Amino acid sequence: MTKLTPQLLEAFNRLVKPLVLTTTATDGTPNSIYASSVALFEETIVIADNYFNKTRANIVAGGKASILFITNDKKAYQLKGRLTYHTSGPVYDDMKKWNMPQHPGLAAVTMEIEEAYSGAERLI
Repeated sequence: MTKLTPQLLEAFNRLVKPLVLTTTATDGTPNSIYASSVALFEETIVIADNYFNKTRANIVAGGKASILFITNDKKAYQLKGRLTYHTSGPVYDDMKKWNMPQHPGLAAVTMEIEEAYSGAERLI
């Protein structure tokens, strides 16, 4: 898991939900969803898999992904990298604590951040 830089951590703490999670299939076909069941675990963004379908298949297949979010001061951030799907362990256990009980919380998803941007400015 990649921990967020102090700048990205501060931005995420001002997140206006939902964020946009985009994954790609092995043939490069993109799939975007809104995700509002999100939190931090040890300065790493965690997204709960409550109702993923294509998104889950893309993650398991190892496709690339991006997370796009906006802050309460209207600043946009985009993270790019590969996602990891956790069905057990500390990240999963933590997600089960904050995920709303009416949602299944099938897995916790984290990103290995390879690039980060705020607008056109590259941060990582």
